[in-house]
Amino acid sequence: MSLEKGDRLKKRLKLTDVYVICTGAMFGPGFFLLPGIAAAMSGPSVIVAYLLSGLLVIPAMLSQAELATAMPRAGGAYYFLDRTLGPMMGTVGGMGTWLALMLKAGFALIGMGVYLALFVDVPIKPIAVAVAIAFAGLNVLGSKESSKLVRLLVFALLAILAFFLVDGLRTVLLNGVAEAHRTQFTPFLPEGIDGLLGTVGMVFVVYIGLTKVASLAEEVQDPDRNIPLGMTLSLATVIIVYVVGIYVMIVVLGIDNLRQSLTPVADTAGMIFTWLPPRVGVFCVVAAAVAAFASIANTGILAASRYPLAMARDHLMPSRLALLGRFGTPTASIAITAILLVAFLLVLDVAGFAKLAGALQLTLFGLTNVAVIVMRESRIESYDPGFRSPLYPWMQIAGILGPLVLIAEMGWLPALFTMGVVSASIGWYTYYARGQLVRDGAIYHVFERLGRRRFAGLDTELRSIMKEKGARAADPFDEVVANAVTMDIDTQVGLSGIIQGASDRLQDRLPATVDRLVDGFMRGVMAGATPVSRGAALLHMRLPDFESSELAIVRCAAPLVIDADDVALHRQAAEHPIHAVFFLVSGEHDAGRHLRILAQLAACIETDGFMEEWLSIRTDQELKET
Repeated sequence: MSLEKGDRLKKRLKLTDVYVICTGAMFGPGFFLLPGIAAAMSGPSVIVAYLLSGLLVIPAMLSQAELATAMPRAGGAYYFLDRTLGPMMGTVGGMGTWLALMLKAGFALIGMGVYLALFVDVPIKPIAVAVAIAFAGLNVLGSKESSKLVRLLVFALLAILAFFLVDGLRTVLLNGVAEAHRTQFTPFLPEGIDGLLGTVGMVFVVYIGLTKVASLAEEVQDPDRNIPLGMTLSLATVIIVYVVGIYVMIVVLGIDNLRQSLTPVADTAGMIFTWLPPRVGVFCVVAAAVAAFASIANTGILAASRYPLAMARDHLMPSRLALLGRFGTPTASIAITAILLVAFLLVLDVAGFAKLAGALQLTLFGLTNVAVIVMRESRIESYDPGFRSPLYPWMQIAGILGPLVLIAEMGWLPALFTMGVVSASIGWYTYYARGQLVRDGAIYHVFERLGRRRFAGLDTELRSIMKEKGARAADPFDEVVANAVTMDIDTQVGLSGIIQGASDRLQDRLPATVDRLVDGFMRGVMAGATPVSRGAALLHMRLPDFESSELAIVRCAAPLVIDADDVALHRQAAEHPIHAVFFLVSGEHDAGRHLRILAQLAACIETDGFMEEWLSIRTDQELKET
């Protein structure tokens, strides 16, 4: 799906925004509320449960980063699954992630009420509902405005948590580490391995926020760099804080007290900040908790609202949800997200939020790893991620098997809920959306290699995304244009004559004869592989024994005559007479670079006023500069 400029979300988010969105989405209930509940399930091994959950999210993080840099579109997991496994699984991914993000946001809002109740007698759920509505209004104003608030909250949170960890470790050292370990960490696995694995699955909800930014990829500047780097820095920060923080809680509070606490960080602060005036340390921690909960709730609504937007663009949901409001944000999508979030707040408790969100996200992370395998094995040349997951396919296989084990250990309710969401999503697709769609996923490109069908529209869509992204900094686009062969033709000529002339000029630079070049360009024309846009044609081919790229630029003062038997080319030339022809030849070893240079040429051609300026050019140098 190629988006018009007015339908695209603006690229407003930088590396700092990616980092704070990911980090802010992972702090909150998982640190301030969940450790006590988790400790009741697994005892002192809760610290290992948090560490394992953080490590198990790495395959999904790497896979999401790869997919997001190849397809930076609103919708994250939905968009990836739709374009890889087909629209039915895309519907499952979209609905599932939408619900998971809302559940995580609701978890945070409940936690905010619990901590506020330490100082102010407030009704927890009404406060949570009011804050949800307020954040929905903020998101209507724009992601940049929303991320400014998140940035402030996250940096304030990190400062307070650093203070908490340093003073907590000081207290542990002063009280004697060996004795604390003997009394608080024995027995280490009171509920056995099953208890530990069940806890790993429940606390996995903590790390859901890491991949939230994938749903905002369309709004990220330089996604090839900023998405994987921001996610990696964020995960490293969060794992360190969780492991060290929970260690401090166990030693200071004692495992028995931790098991009974819904405010473990505040309780720990009351015991380690004894050198501060009464209640000041606890107040600082409560402030940090509220900041964390607010950050998660806000980014949860921000990310979740992009799923109905993306699905509506693809006709899987009502088209109204794809409309952007006066502030350039999906107002209707934000509104329906807020309404459902309020409904969840009114019916679920803390543990329910955590388990249901965790089980859903585990399922979706497994499917995301499947999606990377499908895209790699489809061998679509226009699949051109700026970041590629290392250790393929073993990293993805681990990311598929891990969630299956954890869901099985979480109990029957989360498993049934997940099955219910999957079934409802398939039902929605079957009875609402299937008749409106004419596309399939990349999985059919894998099937094509096995003798079945493929969906050519996906390759076209990926090429349009490449055009929007432009060439990478390392691509020799400027060099290729600067060294290009130029031809300026005043008389009317046919396409075959232009191909012959350009091949004559290029042969001295290429390891190919004129006949081979002519044949290669004509094969592309006859196969319908010649992009034409706004009066310009892009002919291209690749040579197996060539390493770089060469370009020929041709200006035709009179419209080009199409003397090839190609109905589509005739039709396009009739709508927009062709006055510019570009011939690009690259080596076969780097298909992505070849397509990126083509995409950048196409982006230049589609610039407003290009053809008027092109026809007024007088020198060869001006051809290149244009």
